[in-house]
Amino acid sequence: MNVVSLAVLVGGLIALFALYPIITYVVRQAPGLIGWNLGGINGTGQVPDIPGLPQLIDATTPDDVKTRTGFDGQKYNLVFSDEFNTDGRTFWPGDDPFWEAVDLHYWQTTNFEWYDPDAVTTKDGKLVITLSQEPIHNLNVRSGMIQSWNKFCFTEGYIEVNISLPGKPGVQGLWPGVWTMGNLARAGFGATNEGMWPYSYEACDVGTLPNQTNADGRTPDAAKTSGSRDYGGELSWLPGQRTSACTCKGEDHPGPHEGVGRSGPEIDVLEAQYGYGANGNIGSVSQSIQIAPMDAGYQWANDSSSMHIVNQVTTTSANAGTVINTWHGAIWQESLSGITMSDGTSYDGKGYQTFGFEYVKGYQADGGRVTWAYNGQETWSIYANAIGQPSATEISPRPITMEPMYVILNLGISNKFQIVEWDKLTFPANMYIDYVRIYQKDGHTNIGCNPKDRPTEDYINRHMGAYTNPNFTTWKEAGYTFPKNKLKDQC
Repeated sequence: MNVVSLAVLVGGLIALFALYPIITYVVRQAPGLIGWNLGGINGTGQVPDIPGLPQLIDATTPDDVKTRTGFDGQKYNLVFSDEFNTDGRTFWPGDDPFWEAVDLHYWQTTNFEWYDPDAVTTKDGKLVITLSQEPIHNLNVRSGMIQSWNKFCFTEGYIEVNISLPGKPGVQGLWPGVWTMGNLARAGFGATNEGMWPYSYEACDVGTLPNQTNADGRTPDAAKTSGSRDYGGELSWLPGQRTSACTCKGEDHPGPHEGVGRSGPEIDVLEAQYGYGANGNIGSVSQSIQIAPMDAGYQWANDSSSMHIVNQVTTTSANAGTVINTWHGAIWQESLSGITMSDGTSYDGKGYQTFGFEYVKGYQADGGRVTWAYNGQETWSIYANAIGQPSATEISPRPITMEPMYVILNLGISNKFQIVEWDKLTFPANMYIDYVRIYQKDGHTNIGCNPKDRPTEDYINRHMGAYTNPNFTTWKEAGYTFPKNKLKDQC
């Protein structure tokens, strides 16, 4: 009996002084990887294989899709997947290790819907987001958005979704989206986006300043005259890059130091829109990147050294191919968008099609690029050159996002995207997602929301009010101030 007691005591001491520090170290080193639900299990049985350590790769993902050959010819390995094969999942805060549904009105694009966590679930092996006409919080439309913000992020790689789009391709109004954003800007939380979205910028020059004008408010001339006529020719109404490379030493900045420009850029897998096919059976999606600061007239370089389209067409009435979007931006963003024609029968759960993008961060010299895909085939690519040319706005080259990116899945409805044809839409409308899979180049795994070269954890924790209260529309309203910029403030 004494021997047994002694063994138990020794085992307990080993666990306390050896294993506990190791576990604590691992948890502290990977907060962005493990997420907010350490040890959490919800009522639908979403239990990780190792308690407290959710598995990044879904156990039901087929082995034959765990590697792929990239559009660059390199081997890519699966680093994250969700097959949504467990029915009845819920996505309220704390329910899921990788996804969280928001509970808010997406006022930024004057959407008609309220995003309600109960509008998102899993059924028959699919994620289902339902948009319905019903009163909710003084609005008349209810829908859903889930995000992996601050739970799962990736830097570089390939993301792919298998999706059945909502509604019908020949009726406009629904706004289904699959997209990514930098972790420092949380979609739907306006205060966090101010001065962060859609910047991707590392230089310290006029591109970091409000309206892209110098302290005199008048120069360069292109910032005052090359924009939309709707805004008197003004190019940008952005407030300036909040945490730019011009940040004065000691000011509020995410790191790794004040000389690194930080932001919340956006790359979209897809935004589905009205299909213009002659027979009404062709869908179309915008595959795009949003950027700031902006070129004069929002005109990014679109020559052969800056982009490539596999099957370029000249009209959205084509049955296949990709056409460059004629809309290049406005006062809040510059947009590089290709409209890809798709299968108009893969809607409303009747069929599925895959969309994705593969990207390399950085400048042209780094091989920076974004390559979009449809059904596993490249549709079009932009290279860093596209946003790296001299501009009359006197800005520097902008890199393909350097930030850790999280994933957003949502179904909206707004006249800001396309005029809503209320009389032709059928409610409820469902968007079905069969899977989300993310791959990274062999030997270049970079996942987590708090990488050493682009940390986010400390900054988010210091401004948690802005990241958790969607009612704050500006950084000031959330109780914070923009850091001083050495070009316009005294350091």
